[in-house]
Amino acid sequence: MKQYLLIILTLVLSLPVYALRPNRTYAYTPDSLGLSYRTARIETPDHFQLNSWIIEPRNGRDQHVTIVVAEGDAGNMGQLLFHAKMLADVGYRVLLFDYRGFGHSSDFAIDQQRLYYTEFAVDLRAAFLYARQQFPQSRTGIFGFSMGTIMATHVAATAQPDFLIGEGYVVDPVTLVAAIKQVKNKAVTLPPEAATYSTLLRQIRCPMLLVAGTKDTNTPVADSRRIVQAAHHRQRKLITFEGAHGEGLTALSSTPGQYGDLYAAAVQSFLAKK
Repeated sequence: MKQYLLIILTLVLSLPVYALRPNRTYAYTPDSLGLSYRTARIETPDHFQLNSWIIEPRNGRDQHVTIVVAEGDAGNMGQLLFHAKMLADVGYRVLLFDYRGFGHSSDFAIDQQRLYYTEFAVDLRAAFLYARQQFPQSRTGIFGFSMGTIMATHVAATAQPDFLIGEGYVVDPVTLVAAIKQVKNKAVTLPPEAATYSTLLRQIRCPMLLVAGTKDTNTPVADSRRIVQAAHHRQRKLITFEGAHGEGLTALSSTPGQYGDLYAAAVQSFLAKK
């Protein structure tokens, strides 16, 4: 029952917000799911301290792959623990971290009507470089969710990760903000750098796996398909699921007892193609 309630809470808190709603309190930590982990403090170039959890592969299966997770716009990294477990169960090391202003990371003034801050990309870059330094024998990539795919784009365009996975991929922040205004009559602001975001997308060279829901209206399947079609001989793949924004983990499960197993299989298939 406790695990079931945790699943429901995680999914409710993961619903799209489309503006920043950080949470400083961790309702759960990795040991809540029986995950072996350690806490690390990662310092950014501008001297912010990021809280992170490094979760080790489970069941003696080590694929020598480290996945740095870029969270969305609300809550904290605790809400991605089931995703982390899904990945650790099949042999991947997972680095979860919180942006400045989220969880137990350094304080940062946040306007809750802002879609994102480019400082979050600085944070992701620091976490990615930390993982690469700590685990030099591993392939190191990024897994972005929703707003986190914007940060992933910023970093992947220049830092050359070994791969990039994104669910609910944001293709154009300007268009997304316009859609939020039209659908929800909600004004959301952007940093000036959003105007050049499309240029960053074109600079990504690493293999990409995109995951999109057929009922996702703000980051629709068509957007992810555009990224795949623009591959120009680069390795890119799209998988879809029946569901809305942020519902990939539950939709890509064969049974309630095999939580996220189809999702994990898709990631394994993608990463097997070196």
